[in-house]
Amino acid sequence: MSNNYHSSVMFSESIEGLGIKPNGIYIDATFGRGGHSKGILDLLGSEGRVIGLDQDLDAVNYAKSNFDDARLTMCHTRFDQLQSVLEEMGLYGQIDGILMDLGVSSPQLDNAERGFSFNKDGALDMRMNQTQKLTASKWLKETSEKDIADALYQFGEEKKSWRIAAAIKKFQENKDIETTLELANIIASVVRSHKNKHPATRSFQAIRIVINEELQQLSSTLEQSIGALKQGGRLSVISFHSIEDRIVKQFIRKHSQAKALPKGLPIMAETANDLPLKNMGKKKPSAEEIRTNKRSRSAILRLAEKC
Repeated sequence: MSNNYHSSVMFSESIEGLGIKPNGIYIDATFGRGGHSKGILDLLGSEGRVIGLDQDLDAVNYAKSNFDDARLTMCHTRFDQLQSVLEEMGLYGQIDGILMDLGVSSPQLDNAERGFSFNKDGALDMRMNQTQKLTASKWLKETSEKDIADALYQFGEEKKSWRIAAAIKKFQENKDIETTLELANIIASVVRSHKNKHPATRSFQAIRIVINEELQQLSSTLEQSIGALKQGGRLSVISFHSIEDRIVKQFIRKHSQAKALPKGLPIMAETANDLPLKNMGKKKPSAEEIRTNKRSRSAILRLAEKC
């Protein structure tokens, strides 16, 4: 299996959730290796369009080399630039569906040089966008013990965050942490593995989220999606950990449920109609998919429709 292979989790469910219209315009906000884009293109007619977004240069280059379809427009950008991209194209408010497959992809994990995996030795990088200056190694060097501990706890839900942060700073008294295995071994020296989970799992997730501003990007993009979608347009979001899913869930709930009012007060019609989204529920992977793709175990797909 090549480094370019990526098996999309809940592939059919996420695309079906978009309710594809043959001549619609769709955003694949996390293009990756283009699995979802191809799935959408296969359902579109000659007038349909897919706009792919990805901040990873490897993904952009892959699209250029492997997709020869005039209906696909590829953009090298963070997905929180959604509104700017669409306004430049004159398409803001005209989108039929937006799909987001969050987190790190298999090709990124499989390439040791990208620094995302604690199972492969490589430079401690973790940048989704190779053009940004801040790497994981640089962040650990420049960040205080307290701020490292806070980040590991907040974004990795790591209960031993203070012990890990102290061990990191102790190691840095002699040299910088430059490789993934150096960091993984430091963490493993103070945290025991639990239920077949590597002790560095939560910390690597937290550091990746911080240096790529993943949660800020997600929150901003979700808010922009309301204005980007046309009436009846769909939002399809796959998340892989509870922090991401919480943001998606709360966003949909905020924009699709009327605020609770004291009993006895009349509900004005305009209040009910002001909410821009319809919550279309959530889905989880089938038992068969979990059996064949362990990465899918934690995935949750949430769907919403623009009213």
